[in-house]
Amino acid sequence: MARTAEKRGKDETKAAEKKVKATGKPAGGARGGITAPVTPSPELAEIVGKDDLPRSEVVSKVWDYIKKNDLQDAKDRRQINADDKLEKIFGKKSVSMFEMNKHLSKHLSAKKD
Repeated sequence: MARTAEKRGKDETKAAEKKVKATGKPAGGARGGITAPVTPSPELAEIVGKDDLPRSEVVSKVWDYIKKNDLQDAKDRRQINADDKLEKIFGKKSVSMFEMNKHLSKHLSAKKD
């Protein structure tokens, strides 16, 4: 007999509660990797703000800035032509969209607990 979604959810909740009780550690969650909060450098904070954000949100805000200021190359949309703010982050006038995350990671630090 197949379990219903409701029964499966209750079973998973019981298992999680049991694990928390056994280990004494709070239940985790999806707060690692791309969803973990990061702190932007002062240069990057000019674009995304100074608050801690998930890495995915930082990338999203940088793309919003690029599109708002029309910084994609007209002939090759994969190229980003940096203005003064982005040039501080990228270290050069033009980068590809694939290269952008490498440069962003240099301006992000893991949140200190």
